[in-house]
Amino acid sequence: MSVLGTQGSPYLEAGDWQFNFGYRWQRSDRHFTGDHEDTNREREHSQVINNLNLFDFGIAYAFTKRYGVSLSLPVQVATRSTPIRDANRTIVKRDLQEANGIGDMVLTGSAWLLDPEKFLSGNARLSLGLKFPTAQNDVRYTATVLRGNTFTREERTVDQSIQPGDGSVGVIVGVDAFYLLLDQYTLFVQGRYLFNPRNTNDVRTFRTASGEEVMSVSDQFLGKVGIAAPIPFVAEYGFSASLAGRTEGVPVRDAIGDSDGFRRPGIAISIEPGIAWSGYGHTVGVSIPVALYRNRWQSVPDQRANPPRHGDAAFADYLVLFNYSYNFGHRSTPKEG
Repeated sequence: MSVLGTQGSPYLEAGDWQFNFGYRWQRSDRHFTGDHEDTNREREHSQVINNLNLFDFGIAYAFTKRYGVSLSLPVQVATRSTPIRDANRTIVKRDLQEANGIGDMVLTGSAWLLDPEKFLSGNARLSLGLKFPTAQNDVRYTATVLRGNTFTREERTVDQSIQPGDGSVGVIVGVDAFYLLLDQYTLFVQGRYLFNPRNTNDVRTFRTASGEEVMSVSDQFLGKVGIAAPIPFVAEYGFSASLAGRTEGVPVRDAIGDSDGFRRPGIAISIEPGIAWSGYGHTVGVSIPVALYRNRWQSVPDQRANPPRHGDAAFADYLVLFNYSYNFGHRSTPKEG
């Protein structure tokens, strides 16, 4: 779908091909236990710092104006910096983990609920996708480990948060809906839920807490609701702006199957302003979700511990999202829409 709020149609014509590219950048270094921020981590420089660059390449094809299919393959470049403490628990240096490579491929079919020829100002599209475990889920690095009073080097898996894949076949259910209000304001809703039925992937975490010895294969969710409109004075050139509420995260328990192993369940709620341009078959959009609320929930192993514990997680203050698409079929000018 084109970026909502642009003057281009959200519908592809029958036989059209569309190239899609998405980019996501985030730096996660603000630690939360529940919805309480652990500000001491930053003061003592013990925070974990994740830097993620995710490049998503995709192609879509419309069988008809109503039914289509898409294929996407992400590529990840990520690092994780963690503090190293000596026998006195003093931070002496930092360890760096890296995990680069392709992610899990997704094949998706979609259908508009209403006839696009008749409903130009509002519609809803349902999608159903399969996620294939094309990515590596046990990327390793040489870690610095304290043994007694001596530091040694050991091969270990990188943290779950930067593993390119989870080793599981998953099912993605999605919805995209829009409604044109007063001929210029576009209300929109977008939602995705990833069902990962597999319990754990048997990849070691090298964690010592009970129940966290291997990595959990977790569900994921994403939701957006917002409004978009052409930008005054430059609307005729194809420019629009949007403002949305955004929520994404990992549930404590999967919708299907068990939820054992290590995971960091939680939620981030953000406000997401964006700007887009559409014309000549191209659509370009940039948005920056800014976090308003973050909560690291108790995992299943947390709840089962005696006494129960509550792990933390590092969240980002904001994300940078970039999207580009090119329709090989219809190439309208901005003024034509």
